Formats: sequence, C-alpha cells, structure tokens
Amino acid sequence: MLGHESDLPTKASARRAAEPYRRQLIDGTDTQQREPEGPTVKSLVEHFRAEKMPTRTDTRRTYNVWLRLYILPEFGDLAITKLQARLVELWLNGLDLASKSKVHIRGTISLLWEHAMWRGDVPTARNPMELVTIKGASKRRKKPRSLTVEEFRRFLSQLDEPFRTLALVCVCLGLRISEALAFKWSDVDWFGSGIRIERSIVCQIVDDVKTTESGKQMPLAAELLGELKSWHSKTQFPSPADWVFASPAQLGKLPWSYNQIWRVYQKAGKAAGIGPIGTHSLRHSYRSWLDAVGTGIAVQQKLMRHADIRTTMNIYGDVVTDEMEQAHKKVVGLALNGSQSGLQQP
Repeated sequence: MLGHESDLPTKASARRAAEPYRRQLIDGTDTQQREPEGPTVKSLVEHFRAEKMPTRTDTRRTYNVWLRLYILPEFGDLAITKLQARLVELWLNGLDLASKSKVHIRGTISLLWEHAMWRGDVPTARNPMELVTIKGASKRRKKPRSLTVEEFRRFLSQLDEPFRTLALVCVCLGLRISEALAFKWSDVDWFGSGIRIERSIVCQIVDDVKTTESGKQMPLAAELLGELKSWHSKTQFPSPADWVFASPAQLGKLPWSYNQIWRVYQKAGKAAGIGPIGTHSLRHSYRSWLDAVGTGIAVQQKLMRHADIRTTMNIYGDVVTDEMEQAHKKVVGLALNGSQSGLQQP
C-alpha cells in the first residue's frame, strides 16, 4: 500500500511513492533483503591456504605466485562475487603474459570460487570462470627445444662432473630435473639394472613425484649403469642414503639446486655453440629420440611416465618390459656413442 488518498493527491506524487517498488521489480530483488556479496578475495585466499591449498610443494609455490603477483594486488579488496567473467576476461587479456600463464591464473580464480561455494559463502552455482575465454590458450609462445644427437654430444663435452652424469641420466630416462636431483644411491638397483623414481625436490624441499604414474622403477642399460658406477666411485658421498648429485657446498646434506644446474647448462650450451639450454630441454629431447628410434606410442607413454597417454599423443595401449628396455638402450646408444643405427630411415 502506497498511502492514503489524502497523502497522494496527484498522479505525480503517486508515481514518486511507487518508484522504489518499481525499481525493486526491475532489479528482481528487494534492496533490503539482498544476499550478501560474500567474503573479500583476500580473506578467501587466507581460508583457501589453510583449508584447501594442495600439499605438494611445487603446486603450492605456483598457486602462491599467481595469487601474490596478480590476483591479490588487483582484486584483493573486492568481494568474490564481483569477480565475474567479463571483468576477469578483460583484465587477463590486458596482461603481458603467455596464454598458458593466463589459463593458470583463471584456474586459480576458479578454485577460489569453488572454495567459496564449498564453504557456503556463496550459493552453489555454475562457476563464472567457466565463461572466461583465453585467446591462444592451446598455443605456445615458444616451441620446446629438442637437441639433435650431435648437439647433445657437444653440450655433454662442455660439462664437468657431476653435471655430465646428471645430463646423461636426464636425457636417457626422460626425467624432470626435480626427479633426477632427488635420486639417492639406495634408489639404484645395481644387480637388477634399474632405478626407482620415488621422490622429487623443488626449492630444496623433498616432495612426492608429480603424478602416481611418475613414480616407478625404470630400466638402466649397461652403459648408463656403468656411467653411474663411475660417478659413484668418484663422489665424496657414496653411501646408500646419500644424494647421487650431492652438493659439496651443502656438505652432502642436499643435492645441487635447480638454479645452479640451470646456470651450468646455460653456460655449457653457449660454449657448445648451440645456445642456452634449459633443464627441460633434455626431457623434450628424450621424447624426440624415442620417436627417432621407432618406439611405439604406448611404449613412449610408459617411458615418459605420463598419467594420460593423450599427453604423449592421443593414443593408448600397453607394452611389455622388453620393449621398454630395447627403446631405452637405443636412446642410451645415441647419448653415449652417437650411434644412429637404430634410427628409422625416412
């Protein structure tokens, strides 16, 4: 009821009295009973870190980078409900970052939305980040670097120990640098010619391997086993509990750090005349060499230790240990001898 007739003597006064109700109908809500906007992004991040942040060191570190450098400075004081698709998409498109990085930032904001719904801070509904489109999300700015056999051997010739053996282990097993640095001598099966991948180390913090499929026993060809035996006879830290690539600067308590390895590789790549080399280039090279020696895609998935074969090449299958050993031996032959007898001819 707007009022008595005596209070609204004209049509104009009646319209003025009805205006607040008209606006409520247009908005579809009662301005006095609107749902709360939810917590600020800053407070939600604090809850997320305490309750839902992944425990794996590398994953936590990545999330915290996106939060600290991008999300909190831009949106920290806003309510989470203000982070709608259009606002976030326009902001992401204005950042001078690779599309892949933008996808990670969008994913982190999406996790915050999911966390707010999980806590009951906002109604459970479709996550608005599903509507955010990132241009070129499936494209890389730079193509991953893979070394030819000849380039790798030139690179290897510029490395002293233990960096030479480390490079051989990485390129012959397709290891992530975090996995190779985390090896202990007890992981090497000297009699069974194998090595166990049981852990990784990131920022000098020991953690689990990246995926369940990443942790497994890998075959070691006799030549590569010989290289490990040679380094074992020279290192100051040969005990079973010691790191294979222990740092003398840390008195063997920790392996060499990623940053130290990266600097050594960069310098060796330049000295070899092939330009700076990143640590992941050896894993990419391993994948290329598996192709070159005619390894089936199912075997490649097992050797690369991908949880999903689509990561390798959108095909799946199973393999037997003998096939893995044969493919591994061919790659070791390329790395140590430059032998290309096993290569498929075009």
